[in-house]
Amino acid sequence: MELTKKLEFGNILKKITLVIFGTLLLTVSAKIKVPFYPVPMTMQTFVVVMIGITLGWKLGIATVFAYLLEGLIGLPVFAGTPEKGIGLTYMMGPTGGYLIGFITSVFIAGFVNLNKNFFIKLMLITLSIIAIYLTGVPWLAYLAGWEVAYIWGIKNFVLAEIFKITILVLTTEKLLKFRKFI
Repeated sequence: MELTKKLEFGNILKKITLVIFGTLLLTVSAKIKVPFYPVPMTMQTFVVVMIGITLGWKLGIATVFAYLLEGLIGLPVFAGTPEKGIGLTYMMGPTGGYLIGFITSVFIAGFVNLNKNFFIKLMLITLSIIAIYLTGVPWLAYLAGWEVAYIWGIKNFVLAEIFKITILVLTTEKLLKFRKFI
């Protein structure tokens, strides 16, 4: 009984540590940016998908929710914080829809596994990136118009996203090996 409790506590502690590490990774990836306006180019889409692949959909969603909660309570975890506001004010701005898209993205990426062939991995990773844009672009269009949303919310990011997808597909098997230890 005592050993079971220790093992359960150790497993919970490990998962909490992974979630905290994931939120730190997301924060760092938000701060590495090319300053486009109104949506900066960051490494967040890459890290969100990587978290989904590595941790699976359950821990991945927990990580993204924890990250969004950190930002909601005012911690400067997002790309434009604190200089462009914090908390709910920032989340309701031009990047808010993209942030919400992280939830669907990490969920989809969580289903990438070693049993999938190359094209299924490519499809799932591409869909997980597209999921971010499916909520981000309409929100940006609502705030700034469809022309701005197309140019500054899609067009300027296509090549970078293709590059990120390529790296993720090529490194999937290495990332999935980590999942075995969770």
